[in-house]
Amino acid sequence: MKKRNILCLLASVVAGSILTQSCKKLDQNTYSVVPIENFYKTPAQIAAGLAPAYAALTPLQTENVFQLNEASTDEMIIPTRGNDWYDGGVHTQLWQHTVDANNSNDNGGWQDLSNGITKCNFVINIINGLSDKPANAPALIAEISVLRDYYLFLMMDLYGNIPVVTSYSTSASLAPVKRADVYAYLESDLLKNVPLLSTDNATSNPAVYGHFNQWAGDMLLAKLYLNAQVYTGTPQWANAAKYAQMVIDSKKYSLQPNFLDNFTYSNRGSVENIFCIPFNYPLIKGNVIQMYTLNYNNNLTFNLTNQPYNGFCAPTVFYRSFTAADVRKKMWLTGQQFTAAGAPIVGTVLSIYVNELSNPADSFKYAGARSVKYQPQPGTGSDGTSNDGVRFRLADAYMMVAEAQLRMGDMANALINVNLIRARAGVPNFTSLSNDDLLAERGREFAWEGWRRNDLIRFEVATGTKYYTGPRSPSKAQDAADNHTFLFPIPQPQINTNPLLKQNPGY
Repeated sequence: MKKRNILCLLASVVAGSILTQSCKKLDQNTYSVVPIENFYKTPAQIAAGLAPAYAALTPLQTENVFQLNEASTDEMIIPTRGNDWYDGGVHTQLWQHTVDANNSNDNGGWQDLSNGITKCNFVINIINGLSDKPANAPALIAEISVLRDYYLFLMMDLYGNIPVVTSYSTSASLAPVKRADVYAYLESDLLKNVPLLSTDNATSNPAVYGHFNQWAGDMLLAKLYLNAQVYTGTPQWANAAKYAQMVIDSKKYSLQPNFLDNFTYSNRGSVENIFCIPFNYPLIKGNVIQMYTLNYNNNLTFNLTNQPYNGFCAPTVFYRSFTAADVRKKMWLTGQQFTAAGAPIVGTVLSIYVNELSNPADSFKYAGARSVKYQPQPGTGSDGTSNDGVRFRLADAYMMVAEAQLRMGDMANALINVNLIRARAGVPNFTSLSNDDLLAERGREFAWEGWRRNDLIRFEVATGTKYYTGPRSPSKAQDAADNHTFLFPIPQPQINTNPLLKQNPGY
């Protein structure tokens, strides 16, 4: 794309359409475009120019990547209720760890993350091509580079050896890079770019909301180091603690007094959330978690405009890990259901028991606790809600520091950090702390936030306990004795398109 070309700022671009075709040179009296030489001049233009790279985050909230990371774990199950949610068996494969290379969630996750990487490369290419760059161009490029690192991190975590594409050029190499080398690239790129990002939070500067600032970048570095043993074979607990502690010590964020206030449909005011995917119905759609989890009849409970789809629910054992005193238990909807006016909904009683993966009986439509962690929004339906999707929050910084401290033998300080989180939840302090305790606490605190698979694999690698590759219940399937399911298969449609890709072992 040459500098004389124009930047097409169509709504579909901002909404996240694939940007692989060159823009055409249009007549000078066309007013729906802005000449690229005149763009990136005002804060509004800069925000619009960065928007495509961030818009690609939208499907990560509830779609393929989310389902790969949660429905393959002890936190979420997607049963087949009659003919509903069968979808060719893709969800059953996730729970049973029998995902094959033609699974649509598997391919969709690869596509969604590749799309995000492409959008980042497009934006960086545009900025680099400006003849008159904005004064903050280095910071803008650093910000989108860190966002690209986030997409690459998630892709490496799911698939292992992946292409590291950092150019918008059609000649960019699509050869896969070894996972340890992807890790090394991410570490180097983040250490270079994160210090160039804004140190503001959304309270002091609302313009940074939904953007990577230094503290979101430090959270990503902490996540990378926390899982270093999985990616490289060598743990980096001290570095994980260092960057998570930097977020805490910044004093830019504090624990939200009410846990569930982090997830309301007005959660932009949370003092705990560090990085979120913005949604704003009806302008920004896509956070459809209420539709995916609630029972068909819960539209009457929350005054929704459509019947929910009656899908995602919590496995019985996971639901029971919350004590009655735990305020986080309020994220689950169970028992007799009522209309918004308080009248019982006849025949709608949600059971906590999910004893099988598939059952055509009517009673099975009511099996499983449903999530209301993201507060359902009256007057919304199939297009989604205004709840912003939480990616990083301060509680995770405390919990990452605690885990690193526990791994390094400092139980006393690990207890202090974990008990800060438990105190907010209204449950008694731990007086001692095991790996099992810490993993269970992460489950209760971060349920359905997209980190459970990452956590289970890390704890298994670090301890040897079968957290992720052990027996699956209520299915009768059990993983193979090896750990090949630590990675998902490289999707066959991607191999067909790019023969340089090599299938992961065991698939």
